[in-house]
Amino acid sequence: MTANRAPGGIPSPWREFLAELDAMLTEPLELHCIGGFVLCFFYGLPRTTGDIDYYTAVPADLNLDEMAGEGSPLHKKHKVWLHRAGIANLPEDYTNRLSDMAPGQFERLKLLAPDAYDCILSKIERAGPKDRDDVDYLFRSQNLDAKILRNRYKYELRHNLIGQIESHDKTLELWIEIFEAPL
Repeated sequence: MTANRAPGGIPSPWREFLAELDAMLTEPLELHCIGGFVLCFFYGLPRTTGDIDYYTAVPADLNLDEMAGEGSPLHKKHKVWLHRAGIANLPEDYTNRLSDMAPGQFERLKLLAPDAYDCILSKIERAGPKDRDDVDYLFRSQNLDAKILRNRYKYELRHNLIGQIESHDKTLELWIEIFEAPL
């Protein structure tokens, strides 16, 4: 399983946006990124996105909305922004599998991406049509194993989900059925 990092690093306007954010920082910042930005610029999904969704920021006490969120001066200048994802859960041990999306590109800012299995599982609660298409792309392009996906769901995520768990179980099984169907 290999990610398809963007050749030459993060493309414009993201590179300039993130470089300016990096210059604003007075201490190291890790963003655990998810969503379209990771899918496009780390895994090579051919679509566009207008924001960088992140699951968590370390440290968590920075006002990232004010610095680089929707409506911020950086957003107005570059037409892209940071967005704290509201609906997402990641498996318990996802931090052990994070990869640096832009090694050496920034002084204080570190963009981290979950592995492909964790990306898929981060979408299970929302599970909209675009999410299904995204996870289908990831599963096929990264040659994933349904057994690993099921095990990670069962042992690292399922017990932390809220709502109708059986619905999430069915979503996962439906997705796997779609992934494994011949094209």
